[in-house]
Amino acid sequence: MKRRQFIMLIGGAAAWPLAARAQQPAMQVIGFLNGQSSRTWGPMVAAFRRGLNEAGYIEGQNVIIDYRWAEGQPDRLPALVGEFVRRPVSVIVATGGNNPAMAAKAATSTIPIVFTSNDDPRKYGLVASLNRPGGNVTGVSWFSAELGPKRLALLHDLVPNVTTIALLLNPNNAETARQPAELQEAGRALGLQIVILHTLSIGDIDAAFANVVQNRIGALVVAGDSFLASRREQIITLAARHAVPAVYVRWPVQADS
Repeated sequence: MKRRQFIMLIGGAAAWPLAARAQQPAMQVIGFLNGQSSRTWGPMVAAFRRGLNEAGYIEGQNVIIDYRWAEGQPDRLPALVGEFVRRPVSVIVATGGNNPAMAAKAATSTIPIVFTSNDDPRKYGLVASLNRPGGNVTGVSWFSAELGPKRLALLHDLVPNVTTIALLLNPNNAETARQPAELQEAGRALGLQIVILHTLSIGDIDAAFANVVQNRIGALVVAGDSFLASRREQIITLAARHAVPAVYVRWPVQADS
């Protein structure tokens, strides 16, 4: 073998591992978008990782999870999901209500989106139907937002002598927009008066409970909402302090609970 051919052969052999490494697929990135906070969603994130592990995806080994938290502020969601689109990620997991899923769908029609919902996703245009979602969006819903009248009936059973019940909700949350009408209709059937209390800030929650006490409102229904969930300790403390019977959407427990 001539010297030039030998050098070319060795050089080519030395390049093979580099070429092989260059052809290795990049690690997949999951964009995890949530309308609440990492503190309130700690246990769910741990369960999410366990589920991925069972499917063979180990964070930091063969998959990267990029977390974005709106901290109970829905107006932050478009910018957060925009970061995923620019990266781009392999899939967007939209959790913590319908708002993250809606923001994700508005931002991309190509990146797969998997959502969790507490309401009928068809009403928000997330999917075409439950059995054939269509497009790039799919997910799971437990329809808890539609259980408002059921919660009201349960509260009425627990405190049958109460005639006035307040509904605490965030008026800026599209997911709960129809709840006042639904609860008022259900309240009329039960002979109850429903008082709507809007909350947009921490101070609003204090003011709402002051209203409940001052007007001797007998009980409280708390709507499902990421902001209200982020203030659950404040709400539970105030309800206990003023001895106000209350019913809530299931809230995540703290990671250190």
